[in-house]
Amino acid sequence: MKLLTFSTLYPNSEQPSHGIFVETRLKYLLASGQAESRVVAPVPWFPSSSPRFGEYAVYNKVPRSEVRHGISITHPRYIVLPKIGMYVTPLMLAQSAKKEIGRIIDEGYDFDAIDAHYFYPDGVAAVMLGKYFNKPVVITARGTDINLIPQYSLPRRMILWAARNAKGIITVCQALKDEMVQLGVTPSSITPLRNGVDLQRFHVMDKAAARATLGLDRFTLLSVGLLNERKRHDLIISALPSLPDVQLLIAGSGPDRAKLEALTHQLGVADRVTFLGAVPQTELKLYYNAADLMVLASSREGWANVLLESMACGTPVVASNVWGTPEVVAAPEAGMLMPQHTPQGLVEAVRLLRERYPAREATRAYAERFNWDDTTQGQIDLFKKILVELAS
Repeated sequence: MKLLTFSTLYPNSEQPSHGIFVETRLKYLLASGQAESRVVAPVPWFPSSSPRFGEYAVYNKVPRSEVRHGISITHPRYIVLPKIGMYVTPLMLAQSAKKEIGRIIDEGYDFDAIDAHYFYPDGVAAVMLGKYFNKPVVITARGTDINLIPQYSLPRRMILWAARNAKGIITVCQALKDEMVQLGVTPSSITPLRNGVDLQRFHVMDKAAARATLGLDRFTLLSVGLLNERKRHDLIISALPSLPDVQLLIAGSGPDRAKLEALTHQLGVADRVTFLGAVPQTELKLYYNAADLMVLASSREGWANVLLESMACGTPVVASNVWGTPEVVAAPEAGMLMPQHTPQGLVEAVRLLRERYPAREATRAYAERFNWDDTTQGQIDLFKKILVELAS
């Protein structure tokens, strides 16, 4: 099968961790030997790479084309319009990609289907492109594209239009399928295929050595994710006054860093919180192994890969009981869900888990149940079914 993978959520040389879950799933699919793919991963147009523009300047530095892990990727630019961007971005995405996709076809890669990731705006744009090039489209729903964006009426209508016109829909957890059905999408058109974990990259290391490398000397919580409101790092920080013997490492960058740092000083816990900044995927395993618990306090999640990454390193998790997370944290050796999504709920979960701390081998064994084999085969079966039906 020849696929064209289309998503704004895809890593590049300037943002190597951006949308890495899309790249990881694709790598395992291609490794099966039953599919090949070219990637079109649009990035916002930005006129300057000057440092004074902060994170926006990164977009200017992203190459027009590159190769990662043997996969050819192009990055056409699309315009983001202030204030109305949310509503016109699907059209802007589609327009930016038409010329690039046409060139790919003219060069001899006449693909069979479009493999799109993230329903809005990417999936809507992909369906527009599918109609233009007469190609079937499969869209993967991943989280906020379904559990948040449909709260806005126009995007909701466009999501439902894309769902009706896509040949297949994948959700990364059952909870997202249930939500799509509530929105009005036909259940039989949706296939839940959960994410897996890279068991080679994330593995158990010597814990004492990892802690010594990082200079850790207290019971350690690790939180991994963007520093924004949805990830609720503030909730974890707010729990620390009730956990006086605990230190917290926060791996991630984002707009809320100054606010979170101010909160640590306000609560008198700044000496027990370390902001690590963005940590490359290749280095995260050291932090997962060194930590005693990985905490995910998000208010919304589709399928949080960080949970399985931590478990694969033998470290159990405490997580908020939202969306697909109960499907990941589903046994005592995996960790525990917070009884309430509050600082006190986190305190209670941490204390209970410390009393019933699972063996690292058991936590690793649990993670091993989430390899990529079933998800890869599910994709192959779905694409083959669609292509056979179109050919008949």
